[in-house]
Amino acid sequence: MAALEDDNRTFLASLFGAAVKAADPDAAIAANLPARPFGRTVVVGAGKGAAQMAYAFEKHWNGPLSGAVVTRYGFGVQCKHIDVLEAAHPVPDLNGAKASQRLLSDVSGLTADDLVVALICGGGSALLPAPPGDLTLAEEAAVNRALLACGAPISAMNTVRKHVSAIKGGRLAAAAYPARVVSLVVSDVPGDDPAIVSSGPTIADASTQADALRIIERYNLSLPERVMAWIASDAAAAPRPDDPAFGRNDVRLIASASVSLEAAAAQARAAGIDAVILSDAIEGEAREVARVHAAIAREVATKNRPFAKPVVILSGGETTVTIRGDGRGGRNSEFLLSFALDIDGVQGICALAADTDGIDGSEDNAGAFADGQTIARLRQLRMDGAEHLHRNDAWTAFNALSDIFKPGPTGTNVNDFRAILVR
Repeated sequence: MAALEDDNRTFLASLFGAAVKAADPDAAIAANLPARPFGRTVVVGAGKGAAQMAYAFEKHWNGPLSGAVVTRYGFGVQCKHIDVLEAAHPVPDLNGAKASQRLLSDVSGLTADDLVVALICGGGSALLPAPPGDLTLAEEAAVNRALLACGAPISAMNTVRKHVSAIKGGRLAAAAYPARVVSLVVSDVPGDDPAIVSSGPTIADASTQADALRIIERYNLSLPERVMAWIASDAAAAPRPDDPAFGRNDVRLIASASVSLEAAAAQARAAGIDAVILSDAIEGEAREVARVHAAIAREVATKNRPFAKPVVILSGGETTVTIRGDGRGGRNSEFLLSFALDIDGVQGICALAADTDGIDGSEDNAGAFADGQTIARLRQLRMDGAEHLHRNDAWTAFNALSDIFKPGPTGTNVNDFRAILVR
């Protein structure tokens, strides 16, 4: 049985490329440079694209600066004045804890004449572990593991993280007071609330300890006893938005999924294929979100409604995966395997699901390709697609078919990208 057609792969990959280019930090940062201060300029940052953001800021900044950013292992780039640190993602490690202390140290002792520029993008929650009080890194890592496995949306996960941290939830900005803080944010969260991105180290929000405890109860999270005691204590309260430390802060959203999806749609139309955007803020269990997308694609393929063929259906947001098995993969490959099961045998459909940072979950691929023959091709290899989905083992299935999509780190992160082509 034939593999996926190369022209379909090339077309879908070109849409991904357009989406990523639209979130390129170079142009976005050049358009959002703050005014130079009378005093020092200190740059801090965290996220999978933080090194590229730091590189772009150095390129366009006209004046002295210093500081440090932290990114995932293998995502670093060389900067002249900003130190690029690397740490583990998605479960924090000791290098991440050291990076957190470095950032807190860099912003301490500043004056009202100084400027802190915070470069924030997705992934910083794991890259900035800072256990509060007498909690340990192992206990914070246990919180992260429980959150990653429970299926909660990113907003809920980061509400909990903010209350088990000495740096998240605006605490980095509070440490910089009375310096002015300008946060340049690349959003990877549905709804583009900058306070949620990387758990908002320089941005306060209105979430409370009670909110965190409700999330823990709702998702039946089993957290260490000392963590639960900490969240219930007064010491866990995060800075409030009306705190004086945030009075001079400036928050700028410089890239988002919405802009990237519009760029992908424009690329498709330039190639003569109509494009529709379902939403840039889709959340939910990856395999269930996939079934809805599959139903729409089947309707178009078989009945030419609600959109006329040929068309590419685009969507973004951040799905979640509840861990049930011991397989390999991430939320985009899980989405795509569930999608493939629901379009099995349907002609004319080809899809790409990928993370715009270039890494899907813990593997080295961004996502994968699938079409109406994917499940049949797996059967030829004596592989059961439904069984692989049950075990959260989508990566193994797509790797066996050579349908993995592996562009490498992109230097940005505006969440999941899904493109479904119906010829």
